[in-house]
Amino acid sequence: MPKGNPSKQTLRIDRYQRKAGYIAKSFKIKKELAEEFRDTCERLGVSQASVITKFMQEFIENNNQ
Repeated sequence: MPKGNPSKQTLRIDRYQRKAGYIAKSFKIKKELAEEFRDTCERLGVSQASVITKFMQEFIENNNQ
């Protein structure tokens, strides 16, 4: 649940994300790498989340043998 006094829209988004099974992950990487990744994703017109998700799925598939 969001803290403070969240709007109705924020509450709806939070409820949907919980129902759909979304979670937030946080990790630290070098600033230069993050900026380069962001710029490359923008240039290619893809979201950073979709690229990371695809990598994670491929990594799992390639290492679950």
